[in-house]
Amino acid sequence: MSLKNRKWFIYAAAAGLLWGLWGIVAKFISEDVNPFMNHFLFSLGMILTLPFVITKCRRQPFNIRGIIWGCIAASFAVAGNLAVFYAFSNGGQASIVIPVTNLYPLITILIAFVAFKEKLNTINLCGILLSIPAILLLSGETMLITDTALFFKSLKLNEWLLFSLVALLCWGIFSAAQKITTNHISAEWSYVAFIFTSIMISAGFVVAGKIEFSISSNTLSLGALAGMLNGLGVLASFSAYRSEGKASAVTTIAGTLQPVFTIILALVFLNEHFSLVEALGIVLAILGALMLSYETRKVTVIN
Repeated sequence: MSLKNRKWFIYAAAAGLLWGLWGIVAKFISEDVNPFMNHFLFSLGMILTLPFVITKCRRQPFNIRGIIWGCIAASFAVAGNLAVFYAFSNGGQASIVIPVTNLYPLITILIAFVAFKEKLNTINLCGILLSIPAILLLSGETMLITDTALFFKSLKLNEWLLFSLVALLCWGIFSAAQKITTNHISAEWSYVAFIFTSIMISAGFVVAGKIEFSISSNTLSLGALAGMLNGLGVLASFSAYRSEGKASAVTTIAGTLQPVFTIILALVFLNEHFSLVEALGIVLAILGALMLSYETRKVTVIN
């Protein structure tokens, strides 16, 4: 396959890398701010990325339906982030909340098959079958693997589990909505709609008194940097969908490679170590991503 035809895969992998970098930077401020302030800082960081896209937007058609879908996608993304926060604040254990919510590509895959009528070849399907256990192995929480009986015993219908399932659903819909958005407008316009919605939600948090501005300059700068990385990751994923990447493939590749890059970057820059479980997850994730990028050649019949 030519490089041109692989653009969607390159963008999807880039999204995973940028979100992996975001995961490293976000670690430094995770205990200093609440999710509402976190979102405010992310919005600030994304605003700083606007110069990368504004010039291109001027040369591309504007479509109100695409803008609306971009706003819907952003709303689901933020709702998923907040749902995770409420899952933890209502007694959710990381060993269960993280693996459950990280399985959001399954929701996108279901939507892609049912609503978008996407078709995957046998190798692509094998890639998904490898990617799902990879996501669980790379979640950083291994109870599902080390003590499966205890994991499922802990899955009682209570508030934190409901919030976890809401996050799972919201993130899955977010990825599917990204695909719909790029069916109508460019990746750049999609990203502008995403940023606009993020800013509006941040303004709502300020009005509701959810945000405290008493933070250090270090937290402010790191939060803005995390926002830039997160935003550019969103832009890369929009670009992958716009480049005719299938929602089922793009979402799974970006979602699977993100923790791979986070773990590798933490190993290099934070002197952290990864376990055999994570090493196996990395191998499965890479194999799954490569399988999902495979496309059968179309045979042209000449009469």
